Amino acid sequence: IDIFTGKKLEDLRLASHDVDVPNVRLSVYRVLAADAQTGEVVLKKQNGDTKEGLKLPTWNKDGGPTEYFGRWDEEVADEILEPLADGTTVLCVVQSFCGEEKIIGFMHV
Repeated sequence: IDIFTGKKLEDLRLASHDVDVPNVRLSVYRVLAADAQTGEVVLKKQNGDTKEGLKLPTWNKDGGPTEYFGRWDEEVADEILEPLADGTTVLCVVQSFCGEEKIIGFMHV
């Protein structure tokens, strides 16, 4: 199952062939701003720089709402937007693999 889209994929290989092992990285950032209308999210790195270009989990990287998103993606997006609007500090967990990134979790501070 694709870790970014949730789509089921198959890959058949001979038992004698090598298989690549995914190297998935998780990072935590502070959410500075999030826009429900565009899906844009602005994050703050630990060194103080800003990170842009990520979307809420219910948006795809091309700028539109995703065709597939689970209940968890909706919950993560809501739990980022609502507390942020109330002034609560929100941290998000970003999953990275092969140049792709997706927000997969949150924490309220």
